[in-house]
This record gives sequence, structure tokens and C-alpha cells, in this order.
Amino acid sequence: MNAYGVRDVEKLLGLTRATIRAFVAAGFVSPQRGARNQLRFSFRDLIVLRTAQALVEAKVPQRRITRSVKELRRHLPESMPLSGLSIGAVANRVVVREGGARWQADSGQYLLAFEGDPSAGSMSVVESKAVPQGDAYTQGLALELRDRNAAIEAYERAIREDPARLEARIDLGRLLHEARRHADAERVYREALVACGDDAVVHFNLGVLHEDMGRKADAVRDYELALAADSQLADAHYNLALLCDELGRPKLAIRHMARYRQLLAGSGDAPR
Repeated sequence: MNAYGVRDVEKLLGLTRATIRAFVAAGFVSPQRGARNQLRFSFRDLIVLRTAQALVEAKVPQRRITRSVKELRRHLPESMPLSGLSIGAVANRVVVREGGARWQADSGQYLLAFEGDPSAGSMSVVESKAVPQGDAYTQGLALELRDRNAAIEAYERAIREDPARLEARIDLGRLLHEARRHADAERVYREALVACGDDAVVHFNLGVLHEDMGRKADAVRDYELALAADSQLADAHYNLALLCDELGRPKLAIRHMARYRQLLAGSGDAPR
């Protein structure tokens, strides 16, 4: 199952980080925690999050949204349904159309047809072989959900078109890392630092990459550089705390973990 971080959800769905956290707190989704305590969302979670946003905008009562998305999760496939999926708010109900079938999300009851206009507060997920519209970077974002190799090619094209496109370099490095193409990912991140200048996210991603490669000393340096660029990067403090503990540096581990907790408490997202 593909796993997506908060940053991925922000880009793919256009939701703010605050909205994502609020939906998690409301129980609309229950993402997993990664090895470094970061939230990891599944494909199901992406659909549910986007649906919840659409239903909130359609002014469906929260109790009905909560009940509906809970039932919706039980029916959703692990990956993109070949028949396509349409989810809408119809007369204060959440209705799902999958292929030729229609069912009410909060009860699972199948319906003969839509009532009213499902266009209000709706979203669709449809399998398509067509290339997404927009520039190469936008195409890469859309392609990540169904064809990561094509997304990699799109990000590479975006970088050729605009070498200063930092987000394309970051997303390309992340996909290469996830594909276990570690040397390629490292090259992409280092080229990003040369082409786009010092960046906390690039240093952080290099740290995660070097940890996965067993290069812990390099990872420590990467996280320190990330914090030098952005001292508020909570995840860098967290990862650095774990590494310092592993490397027998308990005082630094305690200091970074304390700072991590302070930052999360200040943002209203204290660890659970």
C-alpha cells in the first residue's frame, strides 16, 4: 500500500495542514505513524479526506459526515478502482457511485439512482490513461496516485523546463527514495542544493535517505543543516533525538526531543 505524508496530502488534495490535522482529530481518518512518528496516509485516507472536505463545503452535518466516512472506508478499495468512483452530497446524504452501482455511504444501502443534483459537494476518482493537464510538475502530482514511474518522468521534465523548480526536485528525490533508488535520490537532492540554494526540506530528506542507507553520521549532519536552515522543523528535532540516542549522545537526544515536544505543543499538535 502506498503511504503519503502530510506534505503529499497538501499537494495532491489542495488541503491545508490545519485542515488535515482537524480531520484526523475529528476521526474522519486514522493514519498510521511512521518510524519517525510522522503521519502516513493510505490511498483510502486520501479519498476520505477529499470527500470530507467536499461534504463540509456542502454543509452536511458533522455527525453525518463522521458516520458516512467511517462506512465509506470499509467499502473503498486499496487502489484505484477500475470502474471509477464518484462521491457526492445529495439531500444531506453521502452517496457513492462505483461503476453502475450506487450506495448510501452511512448505511451501505444500495440505491437505484441519484436523487437531486450530486454536483454540489462532490468529488470523483476515475481511472484514466489520459495525461493530466497542466505543466509537467502538476502532471507529476496527479500521476503519483496511479503511475509513479510516469510521475518520476514528469518531475524530471519539470526540472529540465525550469531548473529552479525546487518542489519538483524534492518530489523527484522522494519518489526515487521510495523506489529504493538511493544513489539517484541522493544525486537529485545534492543537485537541488546547488541549483536552488540551501533548503531545510532538502537537508531533512537527505537525512532520512542516509538513515535508510545506514549512514547515520551523515544523517546527523543533514538534520543539523536542516535545523540551521529552519530551527522550527519539528521532525528534524525528532529524528535527531532518536539518532543521538542510538549514537550514545543522551544529552543531545533529550534536548532535541524536548524541543520537538515544545514545537508540537505550540502548534496544537502534541504527540499522541
